[in-house]
Amino acid sequence: MNKHPNKALVLWLGVGFAGFLLFPWYAIQDTAWYYVLPEILAGSETANGLVQALANGRYWLLLGPLGLAIAGVGLIYPAGRLQARWLLGGGLAGLLGLGGSGFMIGARGWSFEWLNSAFGELAINQFGMGMGAFVVLLALIVISAFGLARRGYFKGDLFVASAVICCSALLALFIAYPVAKALSGAFLTEEGGWALSAIVDRIADSRIWNLNCLGGGVQCGVAWNTLFLALATAFGTTVLGTMMALLAERCAGPRVQGPLRVIALLPIITPPFVVGLGLILLFGRAGIVNQFLEYAFDITPTRWFYGILGILVAQLFAFTPIAFMIMRGVVQGLAPSLEEAAQILHADRRKTFFTVTLPLLKPGLANAFLVGFIESIADFGNPIVVGGQFSVLSTDIFFAIVGAQFDQGRAATLAWLLTIFALGVFALQRGLLGRQNYTTVSGKGDSGIPMPLPDGLRYTLNAVVYPWLTFTLVVYLFAFVGGFVQTWGRDYTFTLRHFITAFGIEWGQFGIVWAGTAWNSMFTTLKLSGISAPLTAAVGLLIAYLLSRTDFRGRNGFEFVALLAFAIPGTVLGVSYILAFNVPPVELTGTGLIIVICFMFRNLPVGVQAGTAAFKQLDKALDEASLMLRATTAQTLFTIILPLLKPALVAALVYSFARAMTTVSAVIFLVTAENELATTYIIGRVGNGDYGVALAYCTVLILVMSLIIAAIQWLVGERKLGRRKGAAAPVMTAPV
Repeated sequence: MNKHPNKALVLWLGVGFAGFLLFPWYAIQDTAWYYVLPEILAGSETANGLVQALANGRYWLLLGPLGLAIAGVGLIYPAGRLQARWLLGGGLAGLLGLGGSGFMIGARGWSFEWLNSAFGELAINQFGMGMGAFVVLLALIVISAFGLARRGYFKGDLFVASAVICCSALLALFIAYPVAKALSGAFLTEEGGWALSAIVDRIADSRIWNLNCLGGGVQCGVAWNTLFLALATAFGTTVLGTMMALLAERCAGPRVQGPLRVIALLPIITPPFVVGLGLILLFGRAGIVNQFLEYAFDITPTRWFYGILGILVAQLFAFTPIAFMIMRGVVQGLAPSLEEAAQILHADRRKTFFTVTLPLLKPGLANAFLVGFIESIADFGNPIVVGGQFSVLSTDIFFAIVGAQFDQGRAATLAWLLTIFALGVFALQRGLLGRQNYTTVSGKGDSGIPMPLPDGLRYTLNAVVYPWLTFTLVVYLFAFVGGFVQTWGRDYTFTLRHFITAFGIEWGQFGIVWAGTAWNSMFTTLKLSGISAPLTAAVGLLIAYLLSRTDFRGRNGFEFVALLAFAIPGTVLGVSYILAFNVPPVELTGTGLIIVICFMFRNLPVGVQAGTAAFKQLDKALDEASLMLRATTAQTLFTIILPLLKPALVAALVYSFARAMTTVSAVIFLVTAENELATTYIIGRVGNGDYGVALAYCTVLILVMSLIIAAIQWLVGERKLGRRKGAAAPVMTAPV
């Protein structure tokens, strides 16, 4: 029995009152909130909640501490249903009161005569939510979750209840709400009214669904193009990622594993257009391959590479590393004892692999396929660079939003299709996995030696993976050599001028002067990416834990919303953030925080998928044994489960940091002069035709990210499963 059942409740009540008294209630417009802490007792912008309510006439803010006080009455009663009534009553009263007043009177310019008469102009002219409001609302959400747990939901577990409710609130506010706001445009008529027929008319457009390519036409509708490309990309990335993971963990020696992993992850740490540029230099009309064909065989150069072939190759480069990171953790988690048992029963290595090893990889394969599919349909950079006349949904959405047509209704309709495609593959994945058990890591000793792969499979891996990695190096070699020449295509004289322009350093009167034009964007990108990466990994793995270890109502919807950000193109997500968060009560537009949040929820699904695949391998007996020894759920998660999730943690950290450093489409509308990012700087240089500086920046960016990723892997380390390294024991055969 817990000797202090209300300890957590007292803590969160204290947090709530502290937020009301010790922090500025509203968002600070020109500086960070912690700079104005000495001014929380004065000023209409910097005051805390109490001063805002009593001294500045914003009495409705007292609904927050009133809700906390009502919940505090529950401390009188023992843990149970009676206490739950006070917790739920107080928590919901405070939440609904503050949230309702914020959304009703927060948007400047709304006309509510009764509010003017009741509260005056201060009601209409509120600022956005600040640190004080955030802390109070968080405390009210957690206390409401405690009330649900006290009523018997979530098996009475306070940690699980608060984790589910808090994650649900985050997903609702930063994914469901802005996405719904953007998708609602599909129901708007040209006159600005609302009609269900509007989306029906748009979705029946022949440009979306025609099958002219099957009858000799140039291409099919954009929906079929996107679906076929996504299926091909998902299949290709899953196969290549699995082969790399098997080679790295089961075939390659220690000296090869490190370089193999670095080369395999290289595409994920580069801006998206770099791969496209390298492929164009190789296969474009003036590329090396076409020049050789013209010289050797007198074949006239054409644009044969532009189109679906170019997009498919570029996406395989871009998204195979994601599959590799997911599958590497799954391959590491395979229990050698299962393979040894099959060999003891006289199965050879080939039969053991296809009947034991491969089926145990099923969760990872399904998750890798899902992530590859969703990444493909949401990809914007590669189709715009090497797509030519081949249209996909993401590029059509982009041109519908920023093009001359500015058809928000068509863009929203196409976004609906992407969501439906993602939902279909998600349902297919769930149907294939079903309720089968894939546990391979239990609390029992398992120090066996992994089985050597069958000879035929090992030869196939060597024949496919090493040429692919070599091809990767060649593409990047061609792409980055442009940073070291005067002018690509005209003057190939070696120079460091581009690097000096971007990253020049001078000595001034007061020390170092960052004279290069790229330093500001580099520092900003590192800061925002460094903040978002651990938050993304933590929330992603927490959601994966809730999906894998708990069962609650609305679980399927919870999982779909967590994956929804990948189904929406980055351009649409960025626009939806502008539409949703440019007015109070959540006023974030123009700040660095909105970029961090966009990074976080855009990259969240990879952490969820990597964590889910890893959790499926961990026996629930580990959790149960810890709980039986009177450890709390939080203690079990952090001391028992988390150390076994190191591959998934590395995957989430590396991917979220790298994508935050290199993303373009999701933040192109969110950046400001004060918060310029590396990718927007590079795009600006490319737009001006200054490819040398752009490629020089990319080279430095890759070097910096490689060092940081190596540091992440070193700090997290490898999980220890008590398994030996080395060759497998001889295969058991029947006695003669």
